[in-house]
Amino acid sequence: MDAGLSIGQVAERTGLSVHALRFYEREGLLADAVRRESNGRRVYTEDDVEWLDMCIKFRSSGMPLDTIRKYTELVRQGPGNEHERLALLRGHQEYVAAQIQELNECLNVITYKVTIYEEHVAEGTADSLWVAPSTTKASEAS
Repeated sequence: MDAGLSIGQVAERTGLSVHALRFYEREGLLADAVRRESNGRRVYTEDDVEWLDMCIKFRSSGMPLDTIRKYTELVRQGPGNEHERLALLRGHQEYVAAQIQELNECLNVITYKVTIYEEHVAEGTADSLWVAPSTTKASEAS
């Protein structure tokens, strides 16, 4: 039988802390129960590492823990619920796509501003950018 991986090795490979790995296990976010040695130490498999890598991507993309837990429960149940899994994944896919679109719009504004500043800095006219109105002029205008 394969000796498996220690919690420290899995932490190193996934970038999760030992504390986070224990949390994931406690919260039911692992597809399979983590095997224990006779001394109680956790022994992880390559499948566990792959599952954790996927969960990390889900979390990094903003998937709530409850959704990851639901997906995990569906996988544990085995065949027959693929439509539910697909719906869950599609919903998150749409969420991530909307995030990307919003971030691209933000990036476009930032890129535009960088271009303006680069031009003004190169021309020596940067001191005219976004000059705050003086207190006197602002109070006279109101």
